[in-house]
Amino acid sequence: MQRLPAKTISKIARTACDVFINHRGIDTKKNVAGLLYDNLTRNGVRAFLDSMNMKPGDRLFDHIDRAILGCKVGVAVFSPRYCDSYFCLHELALLMESNKRVVPIFYDVKPSQLVVKDNGTRPHKDLQRFCLALEEAKNTVGLTFDSLNGDWSELLRNASDAVIMNLLEVEEERKHARKQHR
Repeated sequence: MQRLPAKTISKIARTACDVFINHRGIDTKKNVAGLLYDNLTRNGVRAFLDSMNMKPGDRLFDHIDRAILGCKVGVAVFSPRYCDSYFCLHELALLMESNKRVVPIFYDVKPSQLVVKDNGTRPHKDLQRFCLALEEAKNTVGLTFDSLNGDWSELLRNASDAVIMNLLEVEEERKHARKQHR
């Protein structure tokens, strides 16, 4: 996977949020993504969810890319139609390319069911980025949830705990890196 140069990330990144929630809106905005956003913000975590952090007139890619580059942790909520969205795949690729910690949530889908489809409208370069990012995410320990049989409160508790644990680890790594640079 191609990585973004540190200078590029630091130039663009502004810490506007701690956690970026990557999701397919029509599948998850009103349930897992929205509920996770609410739960995290109630616990003092600055989360980014497009419908909550953007307003009419915001430049879509600029705003989202800046939030991704400035976040500490990403949450990728994979759903049955996730891979149909160019935006979802672009966001996931940017999270991976900028070396963000990503907590996958497999919502009503198994990792093996997630496949980038070449419908002839996406440039080959994008398809490669998306496939590499998706494979990296599928090989990351995540949470699975079946919306028909799952316990919603348990999912939210486990997802929030995983995000907070990763945020703490990222902060520890940053502190350790600062001490080494002194």
